[in-house]
Amino acid sequence: MLTSQAVKNEARRLGFTLAGITTPEPPPHVSAYENWLMLGRHASMEYLAGERARTCRRDPHLILPDCRSILVLGVRYPDPKTVEPDDKAGLRGRVAAYAWGRDYHLVFPQRLQSLVTFIEQELGSPVPNRWYTDTGPILERDLAQRAGLGWIGKNTCLISPKLGSYFLLAEILLGTDLEPDPPFAADRCGTCTRCIEPCPTHCILPTRTLDARRCISYLTIENKGEIPVDLRPRMGNWTFGCDVCQMVCPWNRFAEKEYDQSFAPYPDLPSPELIAVMSLTPQEFNRKFKDNPVRRARRDGYLRNTAIALGNSESTAGFPALEGALQAGAPLVRQHAEWAIKQIRKIR
Repeated sequence: MLTSQAVKNEARRLGFTLAGITTPEPPPHVSAYENWLMLGRHASMEYLAGERARTCRRDPHLILPDCRSILVLGVRYPDPKTVEPDDKAGLRGRVAAYAWGRDYHLVFPQRLQSLVTFIEQELGSPVPNRWYTDTGPILERDLAQRAGLGWIGKNTCLISPKLGSYFLLAEILLGTDLEPDPPFAADRCGTCTRCIEPCPTHCILPTRTLDARRCISYLTIENKGEIPVDLRPRMGNWTFGCDVCQMVCPWNRFAEKEYDQSFAPYPDLPSPELIAVMSLTPQEFNRKFKDNPVRRARRDGYLRNTAIALGNSESTAGFPALEGALQAGAPLVRQHAEWAIKQIRKIR
């Protein structure tokens, strides 16, 4: 007989730090999600607002009609505070810690399939299933909280009392019954607002949602166009994503430091050299970020972000790289390089 504990033990053997089980009932925060969409806080991410995306998030059975259990999994990535670059010149950028190593979209699938295979072998028959890792129309943090893995913090991240929030989630919808875990009912944020106050762009709202239109992670990754001028100085040296609201969270202060080695940093990625990045050719960019999340920003987007970071550096040492972008860069890069040069001159 297959037990929930046996499945969770196998999940941990495969490298998943967190494992919990819940039921396929509608998630508790569907109405909050719908309101978030209605207010336009999803920015240009229209794939979140399509009819199928919305209806499937209301009812997981629309994804897998035979769904009877949902297995929610998590893997820990590095704590961004473990890397403090020597940046006396102010010419290094910052990349969100989840993106320092191999892309989790490439790491998780084999583990998820192996877990499904284990379940089918234990049951002695095929099991209807569908798995996702940040790729499907489900409210994964809602499901994770209901599977007992933690609570949704004021910064919108799922927080585990033992592991903090530096982990990535995945889910397997299963057409077999597994004993669900009790939901994580406690809200351990209390009156703390440490994640809200230091947000550089003030994108975190008091409703435990955020306005993606102002979020540095959205601006540097999902946004493929111009970054609003008023937000550029607030971005500091972040060139891909942002960890500020997690770095200040007290629950990450005492969390375990061990992480999955699949996400060990690539050379220079925690703190890329901004001037060197500006000279990357398309071929060099593809080679440097092969199998790494930074590729999602695309080269022009990454150079756009880097130009802003150089503008915020206040250093004239970046002028040659920025002027080179003015001469040979794509229109998106040229526009932000021009802003960066003016920004440095204004400060000087």
